[in-house]
Parts: sequence; C-alpha cells; structure tokens
Amino acid sequence: MTACAHAAPHLPALLSAGETRLSAEQIYPRLFDAILEQRLPPGSALPEQALGDAFGVSRTVIRRVLGRLSDQQVVVQRPSHTAHLAAPDPQQARQVLSARRLAETTLITLATQRARPTQIRQLRQLVERERQHHERGERCTAIRLGGEFHLKLAQMAANAPLARFLNGLVPMTSLIIARYESPCCEHCAWEEHAAIIDAVERGDSSAALALMHEHLDRLEAKLDLGVDQSA
Repeated sequence: MTACAHAAPHLPALLSAGETRLSAEQIYPRLFDAILEQRLPPGSALPEQALGDAFGVSRTVIRRVLGRLSDQQVVVQRPSHTAHLAAPDPQQARQVLSARRLAETTLITLATQRARPTQIRQLRQLVERERQHHERGERCTAIRLGGEFHLKLAQMAANAPLARFLNGLVPMTSLIIARYESPCCEHCAWEEHAAIIDAVERGDSSAALALMHEHLDRLEAKLDLGVDQSA
C-alpha cells in the first residue's frame, strides 16, 4: 500500500498561520485532502469541537462539512456518537468499484448526448488543475480533483438519482485509492480524463464509453486489494 502522506500531525496544522475564518466550502477540500493524505488515519474520530478549534470556526460550520462527507460515505455518523472516518476493507472496496462502474457507464453515455460547451470548458479547467497538482507531486489533491471530474460528468448527464448515487461512490473511491494504491503505480488519471473530454465534446458516445471502461480498468488495476490494511 502507498499512503498519500506522511506522519500525522495534530489537528491545529489543518489551519495555516495567519489565516482568517474559513467557510464550510473552504474547509471541505482541506479536510478531505488531510483524510486522503492519511494525516487523519482511517477510523479516526472526528470530534466537532476539536475540528472547530483546528479551523477556527464553530461546531455548526464543522457539522455542515461532516454532513457532506457523511453523504459521500467518507465519514460515518451515528446519533449520539462522535463521527469517525470510514475504513473500507478490500471487500467493501471491490463492492464500491463494481457499483461505480455500473453507474458511470450509464452516465457517460447520457453526458455525451447532453454536454454543453460551457460544461466542456469547466471540465477542461478541472483536469488542468488535476494535472498541475499531479506534476507538483500533490497526489492526494490530484486524486480528489479526479473524483470531482467524474461528479461533474454526472451532473452533465442530467439524471439526478444517478448523480446522487455516484456522489456516494466517487469520494469513497478516492479514499480507497489513497489507502490501497500500489507503490509502483505510475498511472496519470488526468490524461485519461482529457481523452474522455475529447470524446464527449465530439459527441462520440461509443468512444467515451470505451475510454471510461479503460479508465476504470486501470483504476482498479493499480489497487492492492489482496490484504486488509486494518488487519
């Protein structure tokens, strides 16, 4: 397994020196990146007060961030219990990947039929950010942005139930990649995302579908799911 990170610091390191009060929208990517980097290890408790202190915000703001991550299955919340990070085992990872493939292969066809030029431009801008982070060695931010690429595609498909379903699978896949990625992997997802955009822009649903299958095949191939890392 290759973690996208290093030693786990204390929560105060989540807020940079000199920063002012952050919004929930600003906190979400920082907390998600910290999760993917395993600065917050799988299964970690996420006390609202401690996170609020770390980011300099109220528990109400943190509650919104945790609610979003809970909707995406990255965080587990139960009544009267402190939220904690999900820790998917290999069997759960395989189930997530299988369900995601079923959803994505339908959504990519719909997205190709309904894509608008403005949406294509937004996708290209997102993939450019993904490329930049990848080339700077910021792998976990690139992983998160790669997930956002797929969620944007789902929005383009204009099928709300399927998009909501995928919203609960893609962020979890990002967590799975961060936890189980093979150390020898040289996979550049942004290049495959760019090729998918080209096919979508041409309106070539057959090519877009084939590229999506190939992309998901490579994603699964780079994961070492032979051993449960929590064992």
